[in-house]
Amino acid sequence: MKSVAKALCLLCVLGGSGVCFSLDREAFSITDYNLEVRVEPDQHRLGARGKITLRNDTSQPQKIAVLQISSSLDWRSIKAGDKPVQFVTQPYTSDIDHTGSLSEAIVTLPQPVAPKGTVDLEIAYEGTIVLDATRLTRIGTPEDAARSSDWDRIDLNFTGLRGAGYVTWYPIATDVANLSEGNSLFEVLARWKKRETGATARIKISYSWNGSGPPPKLVVDEPSCFLAFEQMGRAQAAHADCTFRTLSTVVPSFVVADYGEVNRASIQILNLSTHATAAETYADEAEKMMPFIVGWFGPTREKAQTADLPDADDAPFESGAMLFLPLTDSNPRLAAAHQLTHASFLSFRPWIEEGLAHFAQALYLEQEKGRQVAIDYMALHRASIGPLEPAAPRSDDEVNRALVNTTNEELYRSNAMYVWWMLRDMLGDAALKKALAAYRPEDDKEPSYMPRLISTQTPRDLEWFFDDWVYRDRGLPEFKVVSANALKTMTQSYITAVTVENLGNAGAEVPLIVRFAGGEVIKRLEVRGKSKATIRVETPKPPQEVLVNDGSVPESDTTNNTFKVEPPKE
Repeated sequence: MKSVAKALCLLCVLGGSGVCFSLDREAFSITDYNLEVRVEPDQHRLGARGKITLRNDTSQPQKIAVLQISSSLDWRSIKAGDKPVQFVTQPYTSDIDHTGSLSEAIVTLPQPVAPKGTVDLEIAYEGTIVLDATRLTRIGTPEDAARSSDWDRIDLNFTGLRGAGYVTWYPIATDVANLSEGNSLFEVLARWKKRETGATARIKISYSWNGSGPPPKLVVDEPSCFLAFEQMGRAQAAHADCTFRTLSTVVPSFVVADYGEVNRASIQILNLSTHATAAETYADEAEKMMPFIVGWFGPTREKAQTADLPDADDAPFESGAMLFLPLTDSNPRLAAAHQLTHASFLSFRPWIEEGLAHFAQALYLEQEKGRQVAIDYMALHRASIGPLEPAAPRSDDEVNRALVNTTNEELYRSNAMYVWWMLRDMLGDAALKKALAAYRPEDDKEPSYMPRLISTQTPRDLEWFFDDWVYRDRGLPEFKVVSANALKTMTQSYITAVTVENLGNAGAEVPLIVRFAGGEVIKRLEVRGKSKATIRVETPKPPQEVLVNDGSVPESDTTNNTFKVEPPKE
């Protein structure tokens, strides 16, 4: 419930004492999941049982733990050491689940758990999961758009479940997330992901079907799954034993559907029967793009997978090298560039993994349609960056929101894309490719690893850039053309001295364009935060206008980027 705060005074109904206690929903992290999940598509049903390990992340002993699942699921039992523990359940309004609510269990543990101590719980829960977009429709999202965004459900024709942030089909513990309150959902998810860094999830997913027909395919967004089949009389069952990578970057997700299959060397397409032609097209286009991807990010390390979604308007979703999207006849290369980059370049750091995948899309657009189209594509993400990037972040946010630390998806996707583009503009293609080729995920043991690889490819000092854009969040730059004075030379050319001021805290090397009748000259100028820099630009004709920033550097205010040049002195 929105009115329920992190520290909440409750009647101690569990012990009957009537004493109030403080409920801290984020006191415990779940460090290990070992669950068996059974899906029954014909009944829209999910049942789960297994063991989880909780760790006390506070500085005080904790005797009360909170566990949350989707409001459409019901808690059946919670045990510690084979003995039932006391717990009460209540609905808890939160948009971290598609229903807009959670089924919350408030658990009294057998004894207090010391700081950093752990406790194992055996749990069981079950219920139905149908298509539900309540969290979106109640804030005014049109029904069709809401259902296309929250397409998760268990159904006989199509089963698709994404994890925390979409459908809470495995236990979590978070404070309230509210889509109507700015970035509340992103912030709550970011805190949860940070607490789950290093957690492991071993989940066995099973489903059954009538043995008379071909088996529906189970597709999981994790390559380390082992699939087995079992004959049960006239029916059959499939079991997938999966170990998910760190939950800070992967959202455990799976689909079950009657899929056809298109296989190529670099990609596997699983398509519904109505999208067979589109699947062939997607696979062909992905194969054509592979030389471009390999040239930038190296050969694929794992095979990319694409799983079809039933409605043409369903929102795409990605996790690692797995992409869920409706296969249509539209040009699939942009999606393929993103997906194939994930299959080629692996990193557990989101700003590298996701940033490069978005960067690859912009690179592809530049190659196919020119630099301006690529910059326009990046500008689409600017709407996401803007609300998240204050002009001057609070000092405690500088580190928490930094690319090396953040688990906020909007920051590590959009901001990181710009960072890679700026690095490429500063270093050039060849140098950046060499740095990427030298990257080894197993050697990435500290945040400075990738910046060091990049720095070795240039004699320039880039420490200021990494400090402003990677190690800290300094906000965005704001460039202003302070002056532009032109002078005619003895050789009949023109020299314009341009001074640019950066009113923001983050520095950048920014394009500077001097325009004249029939053409323009482009130079690059490094302007540190809260500083000025001057450059002299030669043109063959009298300069008319100066523009700082062509859109390749994200900026908080672009209204003062243009300057009209007075007629030059003879």
